[in-house]
Amino acid sequence: MHECWRAIKAVLLQVHSIAGLALALLLAVIALTGAIMSFEDEIGDYLNRGIMQVAPRQAAALMPDELVARLTAAQDVGKVSAVTLASDPSAAVHVRFARDERGARPSSLYVDPYDARVLGAPRGEEFFATVRKLHRWLLIPGDAKGWGRQITGVAALGLIVMLISGLVLRWPRRAGSVKMWLKPNVRLSGRGLHRSLHAVIGTWVLPVYLVMTLTGLWYSFDWYKDGVVWLLSRPQVAAAKMQPKMPTKASRATGAGETAQPICFDRAWAAFLHEEGSRFSKALLTLPAGPGTVIRIRSWGKDSTLDTTRDELRIDAVTGQLVSAERYADKTFGEKIIANVLDIHRGAILGWPGKLAFMVAAALMPLFAVTGVLLYLSRRRMRRPAQPPLGRLVPGE
Repeated sequence: MHECWRAIKAVLLQVHSIAGLALALLLAVIALTGAIMSFEDEIGDYLNRGIMQVAPRQAAALMPDELVARLTAAQDVGKVSAVTLASDPSAAVHVRFARDERGARPSSLYVDPYDARVLGAPRGEEFFATVRKLHRWLLIPGDAKGWGRQITGVAALGLIVMLISGLVLRWPRRAGSVKMWLKPNVRLSGRGLHRSLHAVIGTWVLPVYLVMTLTGLWYSFDWYKDGVVWLLSRPQVAAAKMQPKMPTKASRATGAGETAQPICFDRAWAAFLHEEGSRFSKALLTLPAGPGTVIRIRSWGKDSTLDTTRDELRIDAVTGQLVSAERYADKTFGEKIIANVLDIHRGAILGWPGKLAFMVAAALMPLFAVTGVLLYLSRRRMRRPAQPPLGRLVPGE
């Protein structure tokens, strides 16, 4: 039995080493970019605090269509794709734009809600957009439709293999000793120190890495996403979410010689206000990307502390009719887990201490890459046959 266990550990060591050598650099890049994005919202709010607020006025704020019309008339800013409006009279309107013919997206703008005056473009937006593309798709062309999405998914699967094999390999004889599990021996040097840091700190961050990888796979593989939806959602919700996406069609057909009616925000915004009243804190209105007429409105309540705890309404921009409403409060526990996948992935579900812990864990990934490579090289040196010193005769010569 002992020999069998030694053989299993030898195989696991080979698997752990090969996966680590193949994925060390890739995992370090993914982890470090994730760490950079941990407090993106807080950093963005700090950098742009001067353009995100305006002085409240007695006059009513502009309706979205008039605000967009004044903005586009004043300067060439491209096609507006979304606006974020708030119930707070001192909050600026955040306007986002569609991609141009070259596929580039112009920088978003903060705009005065009372006169459509441009307050400025948010600082740090382009930087974090590049970091996000590197984290999710490795800057490979095609973004979510390119190969980068699958490569990061494979890296996540490889990390799961390394976590499980590493846990088995380091299982101590005194498994009930907390000290053996969690206290590195910093009095060692060389290979002993590298091994202690690699194993013990790896134990510290293992739960965090498992959460990161299991939620990160959601964004890489459709089969994984569909499986999670099927497992955690009600049957009717799972069936709706797992339906293949069909090309959107305009709700009104245009006759020969007719041009499609331009889609505007006002009717959808008025219908949303009638539906929600003053319960919302902010709402993101997004125009349809295709020829449809349904505007998606994501709404956050005044007591919402997470980006993912939101309601989602779809309203026909032509008729003002409510097409669908997905309320966060109506979701089951499993469906709330699905809704919060991103905040679970980055630790925000636990508040700022969780985000800090996940950021530190992600920033430690290069430590495992370095110590892992050093341990591999030291094992190679130990396995080499000893060479006789120069000048010393070997028997038989």
